[in-house]
Amino acid sequence: MELRITPRSLVAVGVAGALAAASFVILRPEAPSASSHREAPLIAGDPRNDNTDVYAFTSPDKQDTVTLLANWIPFEEPNGGPNFYFFDVNSRYNIKIDNNGDARPDVVYQWTFKNVDKRGNSTFLFNNGPVTSLNDPNLLFRQTYTLRKITHRGATVIGTGTVAPSNTGRASMPDYAALRAQAVDRVKGGGRQFAGQSDEAFFLDLRVFDLLYGGDLSEVGQDTTRGYNVHTLALQVPKKEIALRGDVSRNPVVGIWATTDKWSPKGYVQVSRLGQPLVNEVVVPAGLKDAFNSISPDKDASIPEVVKRVTDPELPKLLEAIYGLKAPATPRNDLVEIFLTGIAKGNGPIKADLNSQTLNKDAGKLRPAEMLRLNMAVPVTANPNRLGVLGGDLQGFPNGRRLGDDVVDIALQAMAGAAQTGRLVPALAAGDKVDANDQPALSTFPYIPGPSNVAVNRAFSGS
Repeated sequence: MELRITPRSLVAVGVAGALAAASFVILRPEAPSASSHREAPLIAGDPRNDNTDVYAFTSPDKQDTVTLLANWIPFEEPNGGPNFYFFDVNSRYNIKIDNNGDARPDVVYQWTFKNVDKRGNSTFLFNNGPVTSLNDPNLLFRQTYTLRKITHRGATVIGTGTVAPSNTGRASMPDYAALRAQAVDRVKGGGRQFAGQSDEAFFLDLRVFDLLYGGDLSEVGQDTTRGYNVHTLALQVPKKEIALRGDVSRNPVVGIWATTDKWSPKGYVQVSRLGQPLVNEVVVPAGLKDAFNSISPDKDASIPEVVKRVTDPELPKLLEAIYGLKAPATPRNDLVEIFLTGIAKGNGPIKADLNSQTLNKDAGKLRPAEMLRLNMAVPVTANPNRLGVLGGDLQGFPNGRRLGDDVVDIALQAMAGAAQTGRLVPALAAGDKVDANDQPALSTFPYIPGPSNVAVNRAFSGS
């Protein structure tokens, strides 16, 4: 397929996507729910079901495949013993794919977990000696999982495995990298899977919530998530496994989001939903955050009460009030295009073909919805730019999301008006001054770095 993007639309594509997403939320939740870095009220008490980030990109070292990553359990302090961290055995963890544009899942990858706990009343320890393998008898607590692929034809088990355990320290796990590597397994149909603890790869300065970096941009340059860990579910599969009709050349664009379904007396209930980053934190108002996480994307565009949260967003008004940066003119049709439809020449004011499912030759009528959209036909960038499409790198965010994409800096520019003017806002050029993760990405699957075992309150004290 052909990608034609003008300089003006190049900026608009990149900057608008980050915060435009997901303000079309239902006013009354179907069930208690919340998701993503503690930004919704109900999730604070349920971190094992809190989906923090979703990443999707063409695998750089195996370009006929796509890698899907989703993280859970925010702010895992490395020395969080004696029980450390693990997935919820009463929940189903999902990565969902829409490939025909109707905003409903056509492919679902679903993980469920079981505990193998040998501690009983004999010890409080997680392990009672050095652990060198996933089946080492010294590892007293472990989790196993089953991975199912669900399509319109039904559900099929495509993989089973053992979760890479929490990194309890050098004495307990003297070669954690080797131990973690053992948790990479193959799946039926081609591809690989991984479940286990990882470094928190989302880099940002969270003091944005202190009146937008202190009210004078003095509170920047501190990577708030540095040193913390998360739990990752990762999957690498041939692109044809998720493309519409299995034809990547005709149908290269997919929509991706993750959910958590938690068991309740009424059955499984969705308690988390996450597609594009920074949605529920910044775009959705406090009273609607829990509700957003309970619905599926196909409902987004049918909630007129909150359309204004995209066409007339709050953040630009705050930037004007605090920093004197004039808010862009409304309605923000540029943000609506990127949020609901993806980028294509026929969809709205941004005249570019990038990642709308209308670019799929076999797609039906498009249902506007919030999700992370990826054009799998865009080749891997030899030298990735952290600003993604904004920096001239068409493989980057919002065309999917890579581990190195600086979604916060892109987001600030979007809401400040670069998406309308085609020019970056000079006053925000430095962003939050956190431009990369402190741990480099791995060169092979699962790409996300391994977890730290150094306490956060000591890692930066110099002791």
